[in-house]
Amino acid sequence: MTSTHENRRTQHEEPAASAVPPIVDRAAWQAARDELLVREKAHTREGDAIAAARRRLPMTEVDATITVVGPEGPTTLLDLFDGREELVVYKHMWHLGEPFENQCEGCTLTYFAVQNPAYLHARGVSFAVFAKAPHPELAPFVDFMGYPHHWYSVADVDDDIVSGDDFGTWVCFLRDGDRVFLTNTVTGRGAEATMPALALLDMTARGRMEAWQDYPEGWPEGKNPGWFWRSHEDGAGNNWTGGRPTVQWTRPGAGAVTAEPHRHH
Repeated sequence: MTSTHENRRTQHEEPAASAVPPIVDRAAWQAARDELLVREKAHTREGDAIAAARRRLPMTEVDATITVVGPEGPTTLLDLFDGREELVVYKHMWHLGEPFENQCEGCTLTYFAVQNPAYLHARGVSFAVFAKAPHPELAPFVDFMGYPHHWYSVADVDDDIVSGDDFGTWVCFLRDGDRVFLTNTVTGRGAEATMPALALLDMTARGRMEAWQDYPEGWPEGKNPGWFWRSHEDGAGNNWTGGRPTVQWTRPGAGAVTAEPHRHH
């Protein structure tokens, strides 16, 4: 019988016959790298041009008195600015009544690396997370994950921008006195801007190992998009079935423990 240790080791290893990049001398490598750098610089400049156009988008007003519920109770959208001019919100998907390990792995990845808003605050931008669940159901999850307490319930809010169905979205607001305006929303693959793990993987030879990506002939076979965002206890991705969002395995006691959600009636 194969040991558990061997099972875990082999799940992470690529087949020995997988192709690898061609081997060249240092000068040839540098020439190829410099050639790609020309395209990368063009990509960066185009990104700058798009950002400039984004700063010229119009804005539309949102009711500043909309009330959300956070750790200190009800608060208005205007209050979330905390006196700053701008507010960035992540609309985190939430599955009502489900245990922690069943919450969205994609939203976990999107938010996890940018949860500390220190640099946003330094630039005069406030930060919050909205989820469509009663706050007593959110609070235990926030504590379990060790997240900052800037999560707010929008379960009782009737506004398309604040609580519409487009969760998994970044939303940007601007305050002008006591008035609040929507300036931008980003969703879908645009949200990869806050997924630095994906950007780093894209720098590597193997990439994300997802089937949709263009790979050289002989590369290990790609898997379903997001296959490693949810893992078994050994840390191996599992095509979205079972397990937990990968980062939960780093939480104290997260291994064999199933945390029960708050049940609302």
